Amino acid sequence: MTPQELKNSILQLAIQGKLVEQRPEEGTAQELYAQIQAEKQRLIKEGKLKKEKPLPEITEEEKPFEIPEGWMWCRLNDIVIKTIKRGKSPTYAVKSNILVFAQKCNTKAGYIDLSLAQFLDEAKLSKYPKEEFMMDNDIVLNSTGNGTLGRVGIYHSNDNPNGHPIVPDSHVTIIRTNTHISVKFAFYSLKYYQPYMEKLGSGSTNQTELSAGVVKALLFPLPPLAEQKRIVAKIEELLPLVDRYEQAWTKLEDFNRRFPEDMKKSILQQAIQGKLVEQRPEEGTAQELYEQIQIEKQRLIKEGKLKKEKPLPEITEEEKPFEIPEGWMWVRLGEICKSISDGDHQPPPQVPEGVPFLVISNVSAGRIDFSSTRYVPQDYFNTLSNDRIAQKGDILFTVTGSYGIPIKVESDEKFCFQRHIALLKLMLDWDYIFYILKSPTIKSQCDAVATGTAQKTVGLKSLRNLIVPLPPLAEQKRIVEKLEELLAVCERLKQK
Repeated sequence: MTPQELKNSILQLAIQGKLVEQRPEEGTAQELYAQIQAEKQRLIKEGKLKKEKPLPEITEEEKPFEIPEGWMWCRLNDIVIKTIKRGKSPTYAVKSNILVFAQKCNTKAGYIDLSLAQFLDEAKLSKYPKEEFMMDNDIVLNSTGNGTLGRVGIYHSNDNPNGHPIVPDSHVTIIRTNTHISVKFAFYSLKYYQPYMEKLGSGSTNQTELSAGVVKALLFPLPPLAEQKRIVAKIEELLPLVDRYEQAWTKLEDFNRRFPEDMKKSILQQAIQGKLVEQRPEEGTAQELYEQIQIEKQRLIKEGKLKKEKPLPEITEEEKPFEIPEGWMWVRLGEICKSISDGDHQPPPQVPEGVPFLVISNVSAGRIDFSSTRYVPQDYFNTLSNDRIAQKGDILFTVTGSYGIPIKVESDEKFCFQRHIALLKLMLDWDYIFYILKSPTIKSQCDAVATGTAQKTVGLKSLRNLIVPLPPLAEQKRIVEKLEELLAVCERLKQK
């Protein structure tokens, strides 16, 4: 049960008479109701309350639930000492001594905030009779707008330390209960009814309205006054416990939300540190694999299929972020790639149809999204060098803004890309390198070398110089198999 569901459950038990026991010695709601009506008649006789047309009798079909013996159903209008109505449309002033209470003053967080109030033009003060000014313990009810409709609060005079007179605007309804009613019991009852009141709103989708007539006719479960007070005391005993539960729930929700991603990062880190699978001497060494890669690179250079590049600097002991197993070795990313390039640095020509042109937003989800690409002419695409044309088995890597995202090229579909995306053409199987590029170690290296202010960039030189742990080829494959098994478990946890 969520914290909000628990709060709703407490309020539901309260207004159904199930939160505290009934005590016959506390009298009945019928007796209380008679006192309230006698008080209303006195106020009407004294001219302090307008006599209104009686509301319809409450039918059995209207009653939403059973209430205890000694309680009774009445309408909200039966228990007030001021006509239920919304405030007036005010004329505002830049500054004055009279505040205008707006819906935003009745905050979602559950308190009254008069710092959000505006000021009334005092020249219009004559429009407001004395009873229209807000009083201590008035219940305020937001009466327009989706999301806020039906929100209730209690105005206390200590919310207004400067003692400014205050009037409601036309979007707020004031409910002033009889002295024989616990204001807090009425407040909690209306709070429970908020979702129901939202459904009673009428008007356009963007601006639903809760009319005063609807508010007057709301059903109200009336217990004896002493029981009202005991119910309020029990609610206010339980709600702090719910608040503590909510804090624990929030922490748990946050943990559950972060756990699968944190677990993925931890698994990737274990993998590249050689702690995910055992080492097998019979699989050879990374040094042997590295030498094979360099021989193959030299052959491709000799055949004119690969451009000879300046040797990358030796890896120092200070650069190595952790110990790796015997049989592994540290290499620079550029040493195990045929090439590392990026897209054209000049904006290419665009056409309505042609070869897809990828930007960061087309790959930021970690996969290529061709659904919303721009297009460049085939003639332009034909001018690109081979190291800028992606093929199946290559890896894209974002280097600007949302840098550090690797993306597998999984098809031979033609496309090109902007300079904010790098292209890695590998000398070995892509799966292990792909997962290395997703690891926290690579992310921290990218963070360390990224430059710029508005949009940080990992330059190609820095990208080539990233250091990666290289295991023997057979071990790479076993690491990938174990990774994919464990990452699938993380994904299932995430979906749960």
